[in-house]
Amino acid sequence: MRGTIVMIHGMWCGSWTWDRYAAFLEGRGWRCLRPALRYHEADPRDPPDPRLGRTSILDYAEDLESLVRGLDAPPVLLGHSMGGLLALMLAARGLAQAAVLLTPASPAGINALTPAVIRSFLGVLFRPRFWRLPVRLSYRGAVYAMLGCLPPGQRRPIYDRLVPESGRAIAETGLWFLDPRRASSVDAADVSCPVLLVSTTDDHLTPASAVRKTAAFLGPGATLREFPGYGHWVAEGPGWEHIAAFIADWLEARG
Repeated sequence: MRGTIVMIHGMWCGSWTWDRYAAFLEGRGWRCLRPALRYHEADPRDPPDPRLGRTSILDYAEDLESLVRGLDAPPVLLGHSMGGLLALMLAARGLAQAAVLLTPASPAGINALTPAVIRSFLGVLFRPRFWRLPVRLSYRGAVYAMLGCLPPGQRRPIYDRLVPESGRAIAETGLWFLDPRRASSVDAADVSCPVLLVSTTDDHLTPASAVRKTAAFLGPGATLREFPGYGHWVAEGPGWEHIAAFIADWLEARG
């Protein structure tokens, strides 16, 4: 066994996001743990827990920290989208031997807003007091933001598994400049482990330009790899295994 990878999913998702990556990485000798963020294992057809709307990204980080501290050794943290930001937050707490940030959300202080990002969140931003509510993207919004690079036949089955997300966590991540606590802050000086950032050229939700800013913010200890022709949803779809193989090779090159 090479070691343990804790796989952290992103907004609206669940542990199922990692089905393909976990099978691939376990085939390379890794032990993969796939925790679900708080309130994210619910049936999307059921009304969401009303506490979800006020759940902070710091609550997600606290739950994950408890899991990681219970392991025998610091794991690799592999996070997608908001999960990438959570992986970086935990790495800054000294909880990772390495961190892989897959199309990650940016920490506070980095301007990640582009017209595509704003359009991706329009359906959320126009809901009154969304920062106190569980919110879910429309199908059309999810296709634009996340699923558009997938074959049409794969989009609806994935969308039907998406659950509501915390409006507070969305605000803390995307509108960090309005958050007096700066909940999504990371001190780059506290990140001492190797970090790999993966971006894609056709990502509307966490565009490559924002990921490049995060890599520059982290400095020389960070490695950036951009994959052309992919969108935000890199967990499956044509060619997902090329990204998974690059991640495995990068990890294994570091022992």
